[in-house]
Amino acid sequence: MIHIVKRGETLAGISLDYRTPMETIIATNRLVNPNLLFVGQKIEIPGIPEPSSIPFQIFVSLGSRRLTLMKNGQVVKVYPIAIGQMLKSTPVGEFVIVNRAPNPGGPFGAMWLSLSKIHYGIHGTNNPSSIGKAVSKGCIRMFNQDVLELSSQVPNGTKVYIRPN
Repeated sequence: MIHIVKRGETLAGISLDYRTPMETIIATNRLVNPNLLFVGQKIEIPGIPEPSSIPFQIFVSLGSRRLTLMKNGQVVKVYPIAIGQMLKSTPVGEFVIVNRAPNPGGPFGAMWLSLSKIHYGIHGTNNPSSIGKAVSKGCIRMFNQDVLELSSQVPNGTKVYIRPN
């Protein structure tokens, strides 16, 4: 997939966000000087499909605490979610699913879907009563059966749009 460099980003940060070794990104892009990135620069991230090739998209509304799965522009399903607390808010923006881990353990429930922002993801929960509330450390929590259903449909590379409302 192609990542467009934003203000303040570094190659080390991009590497962490996509869980791709910096050396791999440098080699793939034939970067002469990896310390000289510029806003708008296109960086190929190997191993992640181009989101435009995937029929699915995920839209997250923080205000309504809902995650909407779309396929080819049509609503497939709407799920209730939990979001980040006031001081540990869920990031707003456009991300992609970069990898997944079934049964990650602890508070992450039955599935973890990593977003292209380090330390953030969509995951299940060991506390189903938290769904519908602003209680997480910034991640998007779902009922375990819901995150398993979602993860069985969407591949890595699926675009995730997180909006305030």
